[in-house]
Amino acid sequence: MKFEDIYKNYWERIFRLCMGFVNDYDAAQDLTQETFIIVWQKLDSFRNESSIGTWIFRIASNNCLRQIEKEKRFLKSELPIHLTEEKNYSLEPQIQFLYKCIAELPETERIIISLELEDVKQTEIAKIVGLSETNTRVKIHRIKEKLTQKFKENGQQ
Repeated sequence: MKFEDIYKNYWERIFRLCMGFVNDYDAAQDLTQETFIIVWQKLDSFRNESSIGTWIFRIASNNCLRQIEKEKRFLKSELPIHLTEEKNYSLEPQIQFLYKCIAELPETERIIISLELEDVKQTEIAKIVGLSETNTRVKIHRIKEKLTQKFKENGQQ
């Protein structure tokens, strides 16, 4: 697969994954770009032991975790004002609230639910986060319950 095709096919999904981590439009864009720089640099070493998507999501997740560890500067519970003002990236209030809730989750749960929202197969999510499929399924169920509860508590549908 050519890098250009990979970039086109995965950019939006990786961006949304990064948004789930950092809840900051500019930081998510930077992390997405960094992810694709790594993919570009390491594409020759991809061994087809997993799907290309799983490999890219693992790179993105690791990149986000490194960034979070490096700079604990992200406010998990506040949406940046410029996110709602960004004309190209206006989000519905429910989506904004979902990103806010995801950003408040522990890091592993953020990875899991962000990948689940990108329709990554649960077997692939398990590989990315290093858990059993059963444990991953249980975690997804519990995370969805947590998010549903937060929506109910805040009068969201």
